[in-house]
Amino acid sequence: MGAADIVPGVSGGTVALIFGIYKSLITNVRGGAHALKKLLTGDFSGGIQAIKDIDWLFIIPLGVGVLAAFAALRHPMEDLLIEHPENVAAVFCGLVAASCVIVWKNITTRDGARFGAIAGVAVLAFVLLGFQAGAIANPALPFFFATGAIAICAMILPGISGSFIMLMMGMYAAVLGGEISELAVFGVGAIAGLAIFSSFLNWLLEHHEQTVLAALLGLMIGSIRVLWPWPNGVGIVSDEAEEVVSGTALELPTLGEFGIGLLLAAIAAAATLVLVRFAEDTSD
Repeated sequence: MGAADIVPGVSGGTVALIFGIYKSLITNVRGGAHALKKLLTGDFSGGIQAIKDIDWLFIIPLGVGVLAAFAALRHPMEDLLIEHPENVAAVFCGLVAASCVIVWKNITTRDGARFGAIAGVAVLAFVLLGFQAGAIANPALPFFFATGAIAICAMILPGISGSFIMLMMGMYAAVLGGEISELAVFGVGAIAGLAIFSSFLNWLLEHHEQTVLAALLGLMIGSIRVLWPWPNGVGIVSDEAEEVVSGTALELPTLGEFGIGLLLAAIAAAATLVLVRFAEDTSD
């Protein structure tokens, strides 16, 4: 999840959905938000009990893995996105395509409303993800807080990438290359955004699971626009403010480029499906 969250166009929530831990993730995050609310309102006994109710044996390994991957891979991934953007985008395009197959299997209510949700969200995401902005030069700390609060909502939604939201806001390069103090403010903003959004998403999953899955599938289909490898993968990730991001132009590749991209996408999709099957067999 940590590695996926670095790449614009790929969501850590997609990885959670692939491995069947998405509902547990949202439930526990919502529990954390509930505990935080009680502590902030002075209900310390209720807050402590809410903290005890969190599945820490699930959250701690997951959190450590996400943070470790982000810390270890943010600079190498930035280099790959700059030097080999098409290949990186093709790999993650295959991952998302495999994810669409997995989510489709989990949609058991396949009626007009669900098909409408898939199509409507896919078209809306496709259009909205066509907008990108140039990088913000030397952003102030409040920008890091706001970016964290907004991007974290996308990071836990399969199909919409928190990294791409940061790219749209012009904050992607600033966060990847941020100082400790800037990343700390970003983290505080992420906690605040997560506390608010997770409760709403948890309610939706409890009361409208099939419609939510259909909408998430639409998000993933629409997000393919961002991961279309050509002309520049996911777009320019430099911190040069005057550079124009062009990663959603949807240009056609040459025959040779298309072959390489298709091969990488196919390998990534096949590896994802095999890994999911292995995880399912192991859990059984």
